[in-house]
Amino acid sequence: MAEETKNDPKTSDASFDPAQDKLKQLELKCEEYLNGWKRERADFLNYKKDEMERIGQLAKYATEELILKIIPILDNIYLAETHVPAELKTHKWIEGFNAIKNQLADFLKKEGIEAIETVGKKFDPNLMEAVEGEGETVSEETQKGYTMHGQIIRVAKVKISK
Repeated sequence: MAEETKNDPKTSDASFDPAQDKLKQLELKCEEYLNGWKRERADFLNYKKDEMERIGQLAKYATEELILKIIPILDNIYLAETHVPAELKTHKWIEGFNAIKNQLADFLKKEGIEAIETVGKKFDPNLMEAVEGEGETVSEETQKGYTMHGQIIRVAKVKISK
């Protein structure tokens, strides 16, 4: 009877070896495919994150370009304001003019644009360009400088004195 069990395919260890080998091969192949899928998924998520950052940078750059086109308009409004005769400062038209100036300034502020404070401050070559004078204190501003979200988009042009 012992010989019968050796030759019986149901009880022989040798007959199960090819099936076990095939199962192990399939399990390894399955694990290989799963790991490959996980790597590709991680690569895709990284790609997606990088693309979102790139799109954000493009949007920021486009916004900055637009802002740099608007700022000279605000410069001209400030310049025009300095030439208003004293007797017209309370005129309704000037009040409307000032309302437009304030609306434009508020818009820029909401976009993260801030004017660089210069007059009375120590000259800072990182934020300012000296157009006249010598010394270390800013006495007059000839053109406002601006930052956008903390980064300089235009330096201020100033006159300096001792």
